[in-house]
Amino acid sequence: MAATPQRTAGDRTVPGDGPGPGDRRSGVGRAHGKAILLGEHAVVYGAPALAVPVPQLPVVASATPRPGNGGADQVTFELSGPGSTSRMASSSSGLLRLVAEFRDWAGIADGPRAHVLIDCSIPQGRGLGSSAACARAAVLALADLLGRRLDARATFDLVQASEKVTHGRASGIDAVATGAASPLLFRSGTARELPLPTPGDGSPPAGERAEEGAGARAAADASSAPGARFVIADSGVSGGTWEAVELLRRRFEREPRIREAFVGQVSDLTNEAVHDLAHGRWSDFGRRMTENHRLLRELGISTERIDALVGAALGAGSLGAKLSGGGLGGCMIALAGGPARAAAVVSALRDAGAVRTWIVPAGRYAHHAD
Repeated sequence: MAATPQRTAGDRTVPGDGPGPGDRRSGVGRAHGKAILLGEHAVVYGAPALAVPVPQLPVVASATPRPGNGGADQVTFELSGPGSTSRMASSSSGLLRLVAEFRDWAGIADGPRAHVLIDCSIPQGRGLGSSAACARAAVLALADLLGRRLDARATFDLVQASEKVTHGRASGIDAVATGAASPLLFRSGTARELPLPTPGDGSPPAGERAEEGAGARAAADASSAPGARFVIADSGVSGGTWEAVELLRRRFEREPRIREAFVGQVSDLTNEAVHDLAHGRWSDFGRRMTENHRLLRELGISTERIDALVGAALGAGSLGAKLSGGGLGGCMIALAGGPARAAAVVSALRDAGAVRTWIVPAGRYAHHAD
């Protein structure tokens, strides 16, 4: 009863026996990307962390019945999107666990027999939650196919089981944030969405994504809604979360005082940032982001390319900037005081070598249906 991830060759699935014309229905599941605002790495040692959902990076999974009864390969997976082949290989063990845990949850001894197509727009290895978002969308699609509803706790447990297999030690942030509708505070293994005002009409303004050559002009065209913006930039280099976690673990084992100081400082920054968010103190929030980056850089988690992007964002007038995610590559995130400033930051980041950028309004977003 194994789940067999599949790869895609053009428009052809290899191998596969897709749904026939007589299939009864399909199930759909949705998720999105996420970015860490403050607290990465420290959260593993008990510090709080802040994350923001990135609805501009959607993941949609569709589960369709497959003909036949019983036998192996009852659930197969197919992934489309950037880096599909490599991502399928790296996430296969996590998806295997996801299916096994889902069967236990649903009380299914044999089945379901289904094919799950995951359309993921999140680039792999950038600290944006691609594996958790794919797992979340996939398990919601399977539940929908069976007419079962997963509550928030069950969804978290299933996605987290997949994440632990994929990444080893997983904090749980991605398992929650890839389904959140607001900036999220993660503390002591629990998460809560922060009550923030809705930007504009309650959803990200159309076109709030500056990417693939659109640059600052696209960001400026999409700047009708007021308020602060987070600007995420892809350094073009895959992050090394596992390596970074191990680097810090060894360092902290040798020097526990360094660990205590780091966790304490990041905890203070994150707790203060929560109050900044609640009161709209964006300048203070930005300063805490930059200070968090300094602490991570001193521990060797940043890179020259990430540091250059952080410097470019600050030079363009951002209120704060830092690496986001596991580090050793991946993405950085900056805070801009408004849409015009966000456009200027995007332009500066492009000039500094960012390969992709996304603009995320700082507020609550329209939530997709699970």
